[in-house]
Amino acid sequence: MIVSLNNSAVCLCRFGRIGRLVLRACLQKGIKVTAINDPFIDLQYMVYMFKYDSTHGRYKGDVHQEDGKLIVDGQAISVFQCMKPAEIPWGDAGALYVVESTGVFLSIDKASSHIQGGAKRVVVSAPSPDAPMFVMGVNEDKYDPSSMTIVSNASCTTNCLAPLAKVIHDNFGIEEALMTTVHAYTATQKTVDGPSAKAWRDGRGAHQNIIPASTGAAKAVGKVIPELNGKLTGMAFRVPVSDVSVVDLTCRLSRPASYANIKEAVKKAAHGPMKGILGYTEDSVVSSDFIGDTHSSIFDAGAGISLNDNFVKLISCHADYKYSTEV
Repeated sequence: MIVSLNNSAVCLCRFGRIGRLVLRACLQKGIKVTAINDPFIDLQYMVYMFKYDSTHGRYKGDVHQEDGKLIVDGQAISVFQCMKPAEIPWGDAGALYVVESTGVFLSIDKASSHIQGGAKRVVVSAPSPDAPMFVMGVNEDKYDPSSMTIVSNASCTTNCLAPLAKVIHDNFGIEEALMTTVHAYTATQKTVDGPSAKAWRDGRGAHQNIIPASTGAAKAVGKVIPELNGKLTGMAFRVPVSDVSVVDLTCRLSRPASYANIKEAVKKAAHGPMKGILGYTEDSVVSSDFIGDTHSSIFDAGAGISLNDNFVKLISCHADYKYSTEV
């Protein structure tokens, strides 16, 4: 985040869906990854999981193991299998940045265990209860490298919602809003009905149901856009697709605007200050058209509607690959 990664070592804590995509993104951008920690995956399985991806396709480069390391396109990556972050020898791997993608060590206190292991900085790939939260294109200018050693990249939904909300609020003002995310299923869901003590509906078969769920993504926007704190909340529907989710932002505007005015404002931002972060399309697209897309948020101009000049429904899409590049 406003810090050059040239010649800097990045390490990954957990080699799940986000971890593997972060590695792909680093390789694509020429960022050096020196170590991966995952206590649940052995090296041989890491090779297999990185080489083959049901959503993003087979990795086209060379992937193999050699001398206890993961080798990707000639780059040797150390592999650790420690359960506790403080025990991971990040210092030996020269870790400047650790991407914390376990979904467990989210607070500053828990994520700081990586620093005990020798890391210099930690990026949490999920919302954090107390770490500074940043969304590219929205508030990354507030990042202070001298004092912020542990930061959160928020969630993929917040990364989609916040750029759109910023454009709308900056141009027309948002009095209040509700968000619904129609979200691809995730690794925590069940393929068939199974136990889920925390939220019973989450235990129902992911491929068989549209499942209402809670999300803190909308409230998190208030952390990256303080003027919207308390004005925005939302919920989720988990649906049977493997990738690409939709954000439905329904809001009451402070200043009247036709839907044509709104489209023009979003298009201007997408081609200007938010280029590469906010996308804009008027094509008749569907969700699978965005798999592998490189925008945090793609505004679907043809999908939104307005009841009047003060009450509108706006639609934007996002894919998991772009979130990993933002991390």
